[in-house]
Amino acid sequence: MYSIPESFESKRLLIRAPIWNDGMKVNEAVKESKEELRPWMPWAKNIPTVEESEVSIRRSRLQFLERSDLRLLLFLKGTDELVGSSGLHRIDWQARKFEIGYWVRTSYAKQGYITEAVEAISSFAINELQANRIEIRCDDRNERSARVAERLGFNLEGTLRNEKCDVDGSLRNTMIFSRVRGVEFF
Repeated sequence: MYSIPESFESKRLLIRAPIWNDGMKVNEAVKESKEELRPWMPWAKNIPTVEESEVSIRRSRLQFLERSDLRLLLFLKGTDELVGSSGLHRIDWQARKFEIGYWVRTSYAKQGYITEAVEAISSFAINELQANRIEIRCDDRNERSARVAERLGFNLEGTLRNEKCDVDGSLRNTMIFSRVRGVEFF
């Protein structure tokens, strides 16, 4: 089993693994942000109950302990205010490949928190987990998400056309950005 710290920090954020009873905080943030999340996040189509959010947190906690998915919650340092969520997903431990996903609470949008979090999580993956490849995937219409990847030096490798169904069921294109050991880092 890989030794992975439960938390680490960036300049303004405490970035940590989910723990029991985080469901209420996540639920509040999702409810506040539903209009901004719905176009991009299939899980935001129907806003979960507090109980459903807690079940999701507990599932994420178990996945973190199993090292099968590393969901991370973003808190404003020195507070219990949830700024958003991120994590390392679709993990391939043999290849040391990770995908970073993220969303920000509406009241914290456009303040650089996600860029800061993704930069810290990328550094964590490179330095602590010896990542060889880090990906960011987003809908090709999600300009704000793509700008995060571009600002942090991720390279657009390509766009997969008609790759996934959108939240409304129509086909969408997915942009794939990456950073690769030996090219973009180290």
